[in-house]
Amino acid sequence: MSDNQPQSAFTLVTHIEHMDFDAIHAFIGQTYWAKGIPVETMRTALENSVCVGFMQGDKQVAFARVITDKATFGYLSDVFVLPEYRGQGLSKRMLETIMTMPELQGLRRFMLATKDAHSLYRQFGFESVSDATPLMQIHRPDIYQ
Repeated sequence: MSDNQPQSAFTLVTHIEHMDFDAIHAFIGQTYWAKGIPVETMRTALENSVCVGFMQGDKQVAFARVITDKATFGYLSDVFVLPEYRGQGLSKRMLETIMTMPELQGLRRFMLATKDAHSLYRQFGFESVSDATPLMQIHRPDIYQ
């Protein structure tokens, strides 16, 4: 694959029925945040989220989703670009799309968690939580194992 792949070679899709569910599940099921996620759990998650992705022909090359009530809260999750397609601006283009989607405007809080992509998300207004005191969680990192 050329590092200079023309951006027109990729199709932005915003409906899960136009994406390759099996490819999305295969990638996310190997990540540190959702290793071993069952197929039906992933399917339910995607069906109840706002999804964005890039296709190259029939191949899913990038994906992101927002878990949201479309009124007050959003949580950006499951963002990936296949390794051989990184460095071509696909993650930025997905984030630009997400941040301008009409159904995601006016959210009071928009959150995400990342181990390694802070600089990407800062470009879109995300900041580190300055006071985590009000935040609480139930965390089951091995639930799919």
